[in-house]
Amino acid sequence: MKQNTRSCWKPAFHLSSVVALAVSMACGSEPVVEPVSEPAADLIERARGIHERVITLDTHDDINPVNFTSEHNYTMDLDTQVSLPKMERGGLDVTWLIVFVRQGDLTPEGFSDAYQQAIAKFDAIHRLTEEIAPDRIELALTSDDVRRIVGSGKKVAMIGVENGYPIGADVSRVKEFWDRGARYMSLAHNGHSQLADSNTGEALGEVLHGGLSDLGRVVMGEMNRWGLIIDISHPSKEANLEAIALSRAPVIASHSAARALNDHRRNLDDEQLLALKANGGVVQTVAFAGYLNGPKDTAYRQASQEVVREVAETMDFALIAGGGRQRFAALQAMSPEERDTYRTGLAAVEEVVAERLETDVDPVTPPVDVGDLVDHIDYLVELMGIEHVGISSDFDGGGGVKGWDDASETFNVTLELVRRGYTEAEIGLLWSGNLLRVLDDVQAVAAEIQAGDQ
Repeated sequence: MKQNTRSCWKPAFHLSSVVALAVSMACGSEPVVEPVSEPAADLIERARGIHERVITLDTHDDINPVNFTSEHNYTMDLDTQVSLPKMERGGLDVTWLIVFVRQGDLTPEGFSDAYQQAIAKFDAIHRLTEEIAPDRIELALTSDDVRRIVGSGKKVAMIGVENGYPIGADVSRVKEFWDRGARYMSLAHNGHSQLADSNTGEALGEVLHGGLSDLGRVVMGEMNRWGLIIDISHPSKEANLEAIALSRAPVIASHSAARALNDHRRNLDDEQLLALKANGGVVQTVAFAGYLNGPKDTAYRQASQEVVREVAETMDFALIAGGGRQRFAALQAMSPEERDTYRTGLAAVEEVVAERLETDVDPVTPPVDVGDLVDHIDYLVELMGIEHVGISSDFDGGGGVKGWDDASETFNVTLELVRRGYTEAEIGLLWSGNLLRVLDDVQAVAAEIQAGDQ
């Protein structure tokens, strides 16, 4: 059974990572937005019933293999946005765990290293579902698997590959990744791959292939052949339009939003969205603050960072400066005693910052929240139709908004959809029905291609 208990909200960027702005806000018992036309208690009760009955599915949750060991794993309430306890508290049924490898050199050495990184993540996911917690989570390969596993009371893991870079020049790895359980893959991430140009080329004015490469087109054909969904969230517009036109099966954008509402190169413009609709695909609307409302997110971050600086200065606490790698290196250079002292001091700063954010920042400069996420869903539904829109978080990869900053808060998305007037059937399509339909369609096309090969 799903549990819909709300947890404390945490901001979409963490105190340990900006200064860490990883602050847990005070828990609230009220919904994120006031009800419009129905008493609050009745609306929440109705939303909880819907949340219990539909299958909730998030298509993009990043992982680190260090969290998939016998001593340290997702059965524990880790400091990650996704874990089994958080999924259980929030009623999130299905998590697509991501085999992500950052873009590197397009050389044999780069391909080899990327492949090893990818295999380590595949192995980690299988370790979770087969050795660590097979009684609580199971790997699904089909939509029937998803429904069966949810019906058994367990959580569902699925596998997506973010960046086709680990394929290298070996097309047979498409089938290998499918055999290992992958059910979608993007051809590029941030930085041009050997398969496709990236969205990053837009800002840099750099083009490598002019869309897909010749190898990318071959890999796409193999993905259609084996039933691996093509993901267009990160490649360039030119690569995306070409992929949509060439694919024999529907494609998805596993974690993107509407560019018409927020002009970010990672979002899809209307031309791409309408092509995706015509292809039969789905855009999984992403809860990534900077993609949903860049100006609002920037204003909140600046206001929050100023509060952090003021509090730290008042408490005479020296924060570690610089980016994440610099902070990690600085902590590693400390003795165990120094690290303990720093973390104790940081915790005291966080406590005060949390109070200041709630009283001084949020009312004046509010953070991006679940309402902003559903604004994008509303726009996409109006443009494309309800059958072509889904939901994703990009948790542990930068995603998270106020009200849905980890899996324990998943109910708040359903609540906002109910508040906006979506029916239970429509919410079921948004949460999982549309994505599972694409999975079925892609696997049906694969069966046809394989039958023709015989």
